[in-house]
Amino acid sequence: MNKKLILGVIFIALIVLLALNFGQYLTLENAKAQQAELALFIADNFVVAAASYFFAYIAITAFSVPGAAVVTLLGAALFGFWTSLILVSFASTIGATLAFLSSRYLLRDWVQAKFGEKLSAINQGIERDGSFYLFSLRLIPVFPFFLINLLMGLTPLATVRFYLVSQLGMLPGTAVYLNAGTQLAQIDSLSGIVSPSVLASFALLGLFPVIAKWVMGKFKAAPSTSNGKV
Repeated sequence: MNKKLILGVIFIALIVLLALNFGQYLTLENAKAQQAELALFIADNFVVAAASYFFAYIAITAFSVPGAAVVTLLGAALFGFWTSLILVSFASTIGATLAFLSSRYLLRDWVQAKFGEKLSAINQGIERDGSFYLFSLRLIPVFPFFLINLLMGLTPLATVRFYLVSQLGMLPGTAVYLNAGTQLAQIDSLSGIVSPSVLASFALLGLFPVIAKWVMGKFKAAPSTSNGKV
């Protein structure tokens, strides 16, 4: 059996193992329970705390551990919107690129050799419209991001392009989640749940995929419309 394929199977098994053992701790309830204690630590050790959060987020994303959304919300509650936006935006993209490279190095050759003919149309599409396709997937969260990272690693998409498009495409969704996280941190009682700022944050969180899909549809239709007039 191919050595890379063996490593790929081990990598997938490691992802499953991490998900089973650590995914249970990355819940909203646990995050809220630890929030006060973590806030005190951050107040006294901001640089260490920010660096620890940054690298922990990279690891969670790189190994596709479930719970990244909860960690994102917690980051906003602990560090505030702008600091967490910088930390999460870069950490999530770096982690996604590491997952992308792991999938490419360990599984791509085997997948392409095994299913190359069936994937030829997909490969050509990625080479032609890969950036727009990836940007659409990042902007409209239809599929889990970890799955996109792994599947894109099996395609001919360039690593630099994957990083840059992911950095840009994930930014709006990250900002929406972080805004919701800052509002969650302000909920101290049941009355806080119905405050205008909290309701606005969750409304934006729910409407974002719909708005993004509409914008991408308009953007994609624009070239064909202009071509029809020429």
